[in-house]
Amino acid sequence: MKHHKIAELLKTEHLLQDYTVKGWVRAFRSNRFISLNDGSTINNLQCVVDFENTPEEVLQQINVGAAISVKGTLKESEGKGQRVEIEAQEIKILGEANPEEVKKTILSPKRHTLEKLREQAHLRVRTNTFSAVMRVRSKLSFAVHQYFQQNGFNYVNTPIITGSDAEGAGEMFKVTNFNLKDTPKNEDGEIDFKKDFFGKETNLTVSGQLEAETYALGLGQVYTFGPTFRAENSNTSRHLAEFWMIEPEVAFCDLDGNMDLAEDFIKYVLNYILENCDDDLDFLENRIIQEDKSKPESERQPMKLREKLKFITENNFKRVSYTEAIDILKNSKPNKKKKFNYIIKEWGADLQSEHERFLVEKHFKCPVILFDYPANIKAFYMRLNEDEKTVRAMDILFPGIGEIVGGSQREERLEVLQQKMNELGIDEKELWWYLDTRKFGTCVHSGFGLGFERLVLFATGMTNIRDVIPYPRTPQNAEF
Repeated sequence: MKHHKIAELLKTEHLLQDYTVKGWVRAFRSNRFISLNDGSTINNLQCVVDFENTPEEVLQQINVGAAISVKGTLKESEGKGQRVEIEAQEIKILGEANPEEVKKTILSPKRHTLEKLREQAHLRVRTNTFSAVMRVRSKLSFAVHQYFQQNGFNYVNTPIITGSDAEGAGEMFKVTNFNLKDTPKNEDGEIDFKKDFFGKETNLTVSGQLEAETYALGLGQVYTFGPTFRAENSNTSRHLAEFWMIEPEVAFCDLDGNMDLAEDFIKYVLNYILENCDDDLDFLENRIIQEDKSKPESERQPMKLREKLKFITENNFKRVSYTEAIDILKNSKPNKKKKFNYIIKEWGADLQSEHERFLVEKHFKCPVILFDYPANIKAFYMRLNEDEKTVRAMDILFPGIGEIVGGSQREERLEVLQQKMNELGIDEKELWWYLDTRKFGTCVHSGFGLGFERLVLFATGMTNIRDVIPYPRTPQNAEF
């Protein structure tokens, strides 16, 4: 039988009609009032039970966590707290939930820590916090595709298994079909990867950028949006071993065009959720306000959630060279008074999150794009400037997070690219196909990468990246 979504019924003006709804019981009070949620909205629908005419065995199975179907008449609510309610005529138990078992889980109606919720990640989407976060994540994901599709980009699926390391980081997960107890060796006593499934050493990708570049140099404008992997042993609130990356690459586009694109893209997707996630943002904003009440003032969020999102969508991003930023930081009070954990002493320092946040939150008080970084702290594929000291790189800095986007104009000159690869010990034979693109119709081109979970973290006001992906993969944790 067709059933209606609760989100739809809470908004409809068609009252005094019969509807069927299906969902999970969030609460059952006085043997009379069911709070039902089906995941379509943060809000529950109240179903009023005529307990005198409902079989006892059905009443006993209306427990928190149970899946039920309710058929009844949608009416204006007589009680406070909801506009409409369903006067139940027929209740069916679709899936039982034993109250004693429920008490052992996060489904029990009491407050649970986020750590506890992570231990039961298969159930946490049934809580208000995680249902809200995951609906916002879904809407953001849609907005990403909508933005690029509306702007003439082609969606490209780059390989997850790769033989190249785009970042030069070396922190990659190896992929093999070998029996690890008996790996074949070559004459030098080293593992003979020629006998492996792909005939060479392969890894899970850290980025689809290099492959996306090749497609941009044929399709003009492309973007990837897929999983990437880092084998970093980082147990922090900002790192995952498996995460999703958004990576556009654009032919005939320089660094200025790249900065324009990144700013326009970010404003679009954040504005999309401001317009389409009202109830969930309300809940998440109130959640932060309540949490902050128990924290010292110095640890409270400086802006409310919507205010923070509008801070991005309504302000022009300030563009500042790395050199100018270093001067600002060197002369700043926190640096002079040694309040920074990492003191800025000289040009060439790799900026930390505390420096990036100071520039955004204290100095400029708007989103910041830093550009023209020292060549020796950036990747080999970034275009070398005429000063031969800096590259056409850019990072976008956000309040509360620091860097959220990293990008650059790519090095389109074959000889310069080869020289940089040789200096860093990158084998030209491994990236022969990448170098080919500089031989056959090379051109100025640019792109950037944005870690999707960092964007969701910012958009939801959550503080740990493990709470914005369904099943986090971190060191010593591949549960579920």
